[in-house]
Amino acid sequence: MSPAITPALVSQIREEAGAYFRSARGSHDWDHTERVTRLSLKIGRKEKADLGVLKLAAILHDIGREEEDRSHGRICHGRSGAALAKKILERHGCDPVTIRAVAEAIRTHRFRRGGAPKTLEARILFDADKLDSIGAVGVGRAFLFAGEIGARLHDKAIDISKTKPYTREDTAYREYLVKLSRVRDRMTTREGRRMAAERHRFMAAFFDRLNKETDGVL
Repeated sequence: MSPAITPALVSQIREEAGAYFRSARGSHDWDHTERVTRLSLKIGRKEKADLGVLKLAAILHDIGREEEDRSHGRICHGRSGAALAKKILERHGCDPVTIRAVAEAIRTHRFRRGGAPKTLEARILFDADKLDSIGAVGVGRAFLFAGEIGARLHDKAIDISKTKPYTREDTAYREYLVKLSRVRDRMTTREGRRMAAERHRFMAAFFDRLNKETDGVL
């Protein structure tokens, strides 16, 4: 960790970042940020990353999400979050190299709009964020989100080509079919791939069991 990134600085940044989540939905709240931070550091130690940069990037990675939600998805929270993080870090006197590294990781953690993560720290943050969407936690978050938007509990026979997000048919199972089942193959680090494989196995087994239970087989 860079000597400039002190525990006091991290504590201040954490407190400031937390303010962005006061009205966040449970499926994407501050708890998610805390889990991603722990995952980032776990992977970062294995991959020998700059843990200081990684910790700041993880703490700040979703601070642009509220702005994205207000825009109904028109604003990318990776890009807006990177801009917000830059201002916060500058205000706290962080050095330009650290600021650029943190902002780059935040900007690319979505991948779909931010561009592929290239630095080691950016790749680790990307993997940690995706890992939190699969496995037992991912299943829980998928059902929590479905509840938030008023979706059905389950529909085994769902035809995803005829469904839309944020509707009654946007079930946890739909999320699994459309997105979560593909996360394992998008990991960018060795440790991320190892962890994703295990989480994917659990998640696939869960939805298989759910299908059997709703059929009355089990």
